[in-house]
Amino acid sequence: MLAQQRQTAILDLIRQRGGVRVSHLVSRFGVSDMTIRRDLEVLAERGLVDKVHGGATLVGPGSAEEPGFAAKSIRQQAEKRAIADRAATLVEPGMAIALSAGTTTAALATLLADVRGLTVVTNSIPVADALYQNPRADQTVVLTGGIRTPSDALTGPVAEAAISSLNVDLLFLGVHGMSKRTGLTTPNLLEAGINRCLINASRQLVVLADHTKWETIGIATIAPLEDTDVLITDGGLPAEARTAIGEQVGELIVVEVA
Repeated sequence: MLAQQRQTAILDLIRQRGGVRVSHLVSRFGVSDMTIRRDLEVLAERGLVDKVHGGATLVGPGSAEEPGFAAKSIRQQAEKRAIADRAATLVEPGMAIALSAGTTTAALATLLADVRGLTVVTNSIPVADALYQNPRADQTVVLTGGIRTPSDALTGPVAEAAISSLNVDLLFLGVHGMSKRTGLTTPNLLEAGINRCLINASRQLVVLADHTKWETIGIATIAPLEDTDVLITDGGLPAEARTAIGEQVGELIVVEVA
């Protein structure tokens, strides 16, 4: 296969999935890691993709464009892990917690295997999968039904009805974007609805958002920033953003990434 043909095929894959990993492309096309990275560099120089750590994603999403879970999972991996590590310290034995859909909440789910007596409510298929892979007899995982979105979230009236009858101690909410003007936002209208139900069902709202979410705006507002009890982000957040967020949320926690 000629380089131009391979690059066209790679671009088609990224458009279908929202993003791809270098390792997947190496396996699929049977070429070296260096060759794939050169292909991605060419596509990035043409403004067709964004190169990210370990792969590439589509460029410039609009406020209603929603990247898939696989595409988002290769963005800011170190930041998301650091945020998840800090969030895990808030979880205590015997709690009932909720985890929304999102790659950072999925990272948090992998850290909860040792928490005894935990009940986890989620509308996220990857979150449930992470907990099912490390089962504990004294943990309960409640996965809602509903309509599946590109983020592997379950949404719609079935999911909302399931959540509305529950009460949890903490909600860990992943968001597409946040700003002082628009608050916490998502590009998916159905996800906005289920996330509001999760907030209403929780005693405390903990938002997990890396620094790239600041001034990213989705079409639908989930909640204003001031509804947030704790917001955990990473050290890449600019000083002016820390000030703006700190004035509105109950507690701002900034974690440093090695």
